[in-house]
Amino acid sequence: MATITVNSDTFKQTTSQGTVLVDFWASWCGPCRTFGPVFEASSETHTDITFAKVDTEANQELSGSLGIMSIPTLMAFRDGILLYSQPGALPKKSLEELIGKIREVDMDDVRRQLDEAEKQADAK
Repeated sequence: MATITVNSDTFKQTTSQGTVLVDFWASWCGPCRTFGPVFEASSETHTDITFAKVDTEANQELSGSLGIMSIPTLMAFRDGILLYSQPGALPKKSLEELIGKIREVDMDDVRRQLDEAEKQADAK
C-alpha cells in the first residue's frame, strides 16, 4: 500500500482503526525529504499498516493541535490510541524496529491502563 495524504477532515477517521503511522512533514524540510523515501518504501513492505502523510504547511491547525513542534515527526496509532510520537528522521532499520514494537503492543492492556487512569482522574 502506498502512503495516503490526510488532513484535518480525514485525520481522526484515518487513525481510528488498525495500525497507522503518520509522517508530519513539509516540502522545504531537508530531513523530511530524506525520511520520505524510507517511509514510502516501508509502506510497500507492510501492507497491513496504513501509512499516512500530513503536510504541516497545508495543515497548520491540525499540526498545532497535535503539538507538532519539529518535523519530521512520526506518530503511531493503533485503534485510535497514540502509542508513539517522536520528531526526527528514522533510518530504515529503526523504522522497522519501531513497527515490530508497535505490532507487539498488547492493546487490551493499554485499554485497561487508560480506563484505570481515567477512573483515577474522575475520582479526583
